[in-house]
Amino acid sequence: MMQTSFQMPDLTPAIPEIFLLTMTCIILLIVPYLSDKNRVLTYLLSLGSLAATAALTVAVHTSETVYTFSGSFVSDTMGDVLKVFVYLVTAVVFIYSRKYLLDRNIFKGEFYVLGLFAVLGMMVMISAHSLLTMYLGLELLSLSLYALVAFQRDSKDATEAAMKYFVLGALASGMLLYGMSLLYGVTGTLDIGGVQTVAAGLEDSKKLVMGLGLVFVIVGMAFKLGAVPFHMWIPDVYHGAPTAVTLFIGTAPKIAAFAMVMRLLVEGLGDMHDQWQDILIIMAVLSMAIGNVIAIAQTNIKRMLAYSTISHVGFLLLGILAGTQAGYSSSMFYVIVYALMSMGGFGMIILMSRAGFEADKISDFKGLNERSPWFAFMMLIIMLSMAGVPPTVGFYAKLAVLQSVIGVGLTWLAIVAVVFSVIGMFYYLRVIKYMYFDKADDTTPIESPTDMKLVMSANGLGILFLGIAPGSLLAMCAAAFS
Repeated sequence: MMQTSFQMPDLTPAIPEIFLLTMTCIILLIVPYLSDKNRVLTYLLSLGSLAATAALTVAVHTSETVYTFSGSFVSDTMGDVLKVFVYLVTAVVFIYSRKYLLDRNIFKGEFYVLGLFAVLGMMVMISAHSLLTMYLGLELLSLSLYALVAFQRDSKDATEAAMKYFVLGALASGMLLYGMSLLYGVTGTLDIGGVQTVAAGLEDSKKLVMGLGLVFVIVGMAFKLGAVPFHMWIPDVYHGAPTAVTLFIGTAPKIAAFAMVMRLLVEGLGDMHDQWQDILIIMAVLSMAIGNVIAIAQTNIKRMLAYSTISHVGFLLLGILAGTQAGYSSSMFYVIVYALMSMGGFGMIILMSRAGFEADKISDFKGLNERSPWFAFMMLIIMLSMAGVPPTVGFYAKLAVLQSVIGVGLTWLAIVAVVFSVIGMFYYLRVIKYMYFDKADDTTPIESPTDMKLVMSANGLGILFLGIAPGSLLAMCAAAFS
């Protein structure tokens, strides 16, 4: 009888994931025993868990790339930087959401438990070095988001949005899984690095199957990013979901989706760059065109920001399709900056909302400068940054990806991106016009917790500060690919 020896894997790189899973399970056990007045304990424990996980991520970080769990889990600089920003964004989402959930009597521990499980899924995606591990992380994230979208059970819009998201998400996951199965069938390995190694020596007939697998993988990733033509879920889900959930969906998961693209396309299918570059060029141009043009017609600010997301995904793809280290680092910089901007934009909607009132119309921002000059200034910074106006950080994010495509000779693509960016400035400037030049229909004072006001102020000023001094964040992103 053959004997096999079990070799204990090195758990050190996965300590943050193990800790967050443990804390989330503890919070899940505590939730049923808490009375309504003690619900805040779940909120505080969730924030504490994120802070401790961030500290552990920094503590176990090394400059070297470390593999564990038979090569299915990787710890590297890119992954650790992205994870820290996922924690930061999620913590801010929790802070912004508390008032919103309380006003609607849905301040429940399940929101934070699902949020933490989604973060765990993102962490697994970011560190995945196996096709199977990547899919498991993606499904953990997706299932948590489906439940969060339907969190407000008495809302027809939320229920409809959740059903659309679930059905389309299941379809996209199936396509991604089919693409992965084709890659596995041709290469005989689930290891992402192994796929690239084996693919380099394949005969032409098998490369055709690899190309088909590549297409299905890109379809699955494009859905998670929200790139055209797989963007159809974004406007309806952003509009129908509770704003606190929209805030979450529109920020942290985009960082994880970027990591998924980098792991699968760059690390796993880098030798097929010429093939997937053409596909990404088409998706980038369509995303920038459709996102910016259709956003002009929107009167609901959540739908406007949804189409804005689609256009930003187009810019994000520019750096990736360049296929250079400068392009990858510029895309990483862009996705982090986008998460900060989106966090501020949806945070302002929550700030202006109150019990029985959703500030989700663009007209709700009329006369905001009269009601609160400070927060009108914060929204001004956020809108200018999304439009790419200096000295905000959004300008440098767009400049970086444009330089990366020009650097590989795709000057025409950079010109197209600039043209659509100029078109997109209209709907951002329209919000500014409402805030500063129109009379307020609603003169109710803006009331919100002190912690939310402080974090919102830090959010807006951070976007301005990073625009004035973007060097540190740019250097951090560049170091991830050096």
